[in-house]
Amino acid sequence: MLTSTPPSWPASALDQALARSRCQHRAALGLYLPVGYPTHSGSLEALHAMAPHCDVLELGVPHRRAHLDGPTIQHAAAQALDNGYRMRDLFTTTADLASSTTAALVVMTYWAPVEEYGPGLFAETFSAAGGAGVLVPDLPDRAATEWHRTTRAAGLHSIPLIPAHASDAKLTAIGTSSSGMAYAPAAPGRTGTAGPLSPYLPRLVRRLRDATRLPVAVGIGISTPARAAQASAYADAVVVGSAVIRRMQAATGGPGAAAAAAARDFVAGVRRAHRPAA
Repeated sequence: MLTSTPPSWPASALDQALARSRCQHRAALGLYLPVGYPTHSGSLEALHAMAPHCDVLELGVPHRRAHLDGPTIQHAAAQALDNGYRMRDLFTTTADLASSTTAALVVMTYWAPVEEYGPGLFAETFSAAGGAGVLVPDLPDRAATEWHRTTRAAGLHSIPLIPAHASDAKLTAIGTSSSGMAYAPAAPGRTGTAGPLSPYLPRLVRRLRDATRLPVAVGIGISTPARAAQASAYADAVVVGSAVIRRMQAATGGPGAAAAAAARDFVAGVRRAHRPAA
């Protein structure tokens, strides 16, 4: 199989986080939360509470047309927007976290908010605040080439969401234009699914490694610590979002305590899948 070689990016916090977990013979843990949920101060509290327990913090940009997300994240994003979220909140939150944690800061955003803000300004401002990478799950083909050039110039990794049934040629092309890591869906459907992981996921992870040489993160469907342990047996990173938000929604105390408890449970799941050195 033809293997793509990703462009050379400066070493970043994301590379360092993945290297640390690899040295510990485990998958990295990524935790996702929309910025501004449940409130601006509650979001900061929860993110700071999760940071000591994870390797990557994935900061969500709230968007009302989040068509790839399930009800849990859609409702959380809508609540953040109703509470007055603005794009500047992403950058101030990133700078606040960057000053106090070694977790890599990655943003997950739909393309429309980036296009409205200005792709160049978005990339430069997020990078200056301490961001390490950007995942745009609905990045349009018409914008991809310029977006990859823009993120690289800003020193950010451009992280692709992998189609579950992509051809080898498509995977190779993705590896050529992207960097940091590849993000593969762990289960079919939208975020928040509580069903089993896809039986084809291990094969997709192997194909991605063969075709791109990128570390492989899996998310979408990591609903329990047991699922995190299952995926950690073969993935380089697992990302959890909806399950954390559901814990926060069900908690009677503050968002920080609930987020920290969820983070501890999921990191325990990841560490249960301790793997021998490669």
